Amino acid sequence: MRNRLILLPGWGLGSAALEPLAASLRAQDPRLQVELAALPELADADVQAWVDYLDRTLPSDAWLGGWSFGGMLASELARKRGDHCCGLLTLASNPSFVARSDWPHGMAEDTFGTFVDGCRSHTSVTLKRFRSLCSDGALQPRTLLRQLGIGVPDTDPLYLGTGLEVLARLDTRDALQAYAGPQLHLFAGSDALVPAEAAKALSELLPDVEVGLVEDSSHAFLLEYPQELAAGIKNFLHESGDD
Repeated sequence: MRNRLILLPGWGLGSAALEPLAASLRAQDPRLQVELAALPELADADVQAWVDYLDRTLPSDAWLGGWSFGGMLASELARKRGDHCCGLLTLASNPSFVARSDWPHGMAEDTFGTFVDGCRSHTSVTLKRFRSLCSDGALQPRTLLRQLGIGVPDTDPLYLGTGLEVLARLDTRDALQAYAGPQLHLFAGSDALVPAEAAKALSELLPDVEVGLVEDSSHAFLLEYPQELAAGIKNFLHESGDD
């Protein structure tokens, strides 16, 4: 359905952080059916297993989108579905969250490894630290940090760990280049987790795709500017043939 948008959340925070954006989208376009989906909870850290699970459980012939890790999974699912995906939207979603030799615009591998170790040994402390990083760069970081703490699901540490393994393995550049449908990728200018340089690099990789950078915003910019982001997304959907 061209009036259905499915959004996947970021790692460790659940769908509550997407609620303000979803509400803004529904208010600005009452015809649009916005659905928030949960990330898979799998003990298997195989990327394809996660994509296949989403393919089995999410409606087809809809727009796919997501925040950060959710956007990366949506990108892989869009490639898998091809013409059965109406279009792709990602928010603060790095094609490769972890830096690679040919993609330096990510988190250093050793830094990520320390984060993974912390998740396994001190899960609650690591999640609090993660929420703090999500709010770094915001105009009102303390307010945003409190918002990020609302509605966080009590996810089994096992699934959080396998999620991080999948996140480390994901490199969506091939998927983004292979998917022929409309794409919109929005980045945050003061993101502490996804360098702003990733936006420029992605626009060079995909010169015919719309890539935007929201200045003075954090990784959790969807909570900072839900109405403004919703307006841009609505325009993208309509310009891409949603009407």
